[in-house]
Amino acid sequence: MMIQMTRRKLMGCALATGLAFGLPFTGAAQAQQTMKLASATINDVQHEWQKEFQKEVEARVGDALNVEIYPASQLGAIPRMSEGVLLGTIEAFTTPTSFVTNVDPRFQAFDVPGLFMDADEVDAVIHDEDFRDYMETLFLDKGVRIIGAIFNSPTQILTREPVTTLDGFKGLKVRTFASPLQMEPMSAVGVNPTPLALSEVTPQLQAGGIDGMLAGIPILTAFKFYDTAKHVTNINMNQIVSVTLVNEAWFQSQSDEVKTAIIEAGRAAEETVFPWGVENVERAEKAWLENGGEVHVLPEDQQAELQETFVNVANDVIADQPEVVAVKDRIVSKLEEVRAK
Repeated sequence: MMIQMTRRKLMGCALATGLAFGLPFTGAAQAQQTMKLASATINDVQHEWQKEFQKEVEARVGDALNVEIYPASQLGAIPRMSEGVLLGTIEAFTTPTSFVTNVDPRFQAFDVPGLFMDADEVDAVIHDEDFRDYMETLFLDKGVRIIGAIFNSPTQILTREPVTTLDGFKGLKVRTFASPLQMEPMSAVGVNPTPLALSEVTPQLQAGGIDGMLAGIPILTAFKFYDTAKHVTNINMNQIVSVTLVNEAWFQSQSDEVKTAIIEAGRAAEETVFPWGVENVERAEKAWLENGGEVHVLPEDQQAELQETFVNVANDVIADQPEVVAVKDRIVSKLEEVRAK
């Protein structure tokens, strides 16, 4: 007993001495780290990327980093999650770039209508080695790093009543992303754009507070919006790019092994998820139709007019934002290389 008491005293003294002189204590240093990974959606490509990322991290560093996934706005509405990753109360946040333009207006460059023609162009640019290195560190001055970038889906419009002509947009109150590159182009075709949290959309549709929303059809199907509004019009406004942002201060506090694992896991998850995401758009449209939803297209000449309006308005929106134009030009340069092959 005396020997045990003596050992306890010695350990206590050692701990107290280490704390007093700022020396590391092995037990604390080896404590498991937790990475909370949030998003507003569920059962879509963002959620799928998160699950793949979790697997890839575990395969690289085991339990040195515990990745916890919180989909469907479990950690708050989109503005709160965006704020959380900036402050470090949430380690990482997966979202379409449109929802973080308040963090940095340069995110608008990925949302320009008519920029990417299809999923393959998104894939070719954001996974190009040079562009990816540039993109990952582009927002470090705001305290966040991109550790994941994925094709999400084309932007479509959901409405309670069918929209089959340009005149059908006039006067509609439509939930948009909180981005000028969604709000201004929609205003130009007579829509009243209304940014809302995703969790508020269904009640507002049911109550008649809004007439529709902009979103990718995988989200519309995953959240069963066909029970509230059955009409989707394929406006192909832009190709949604989703990114995962990690708080840079938290990232830098990790060991070199964990930091490397996070970067590698993010890129590996994208390789797996890209074909899944492309197929998911097709699966979602099929499920939409099977559940009583309808999909409409505008007459060809009106669709061309709509696209021209979107592009012209978007160019005007960013014309006086040279930092946004610089990122867009970098994307365009890479697209020209891709299209030339």
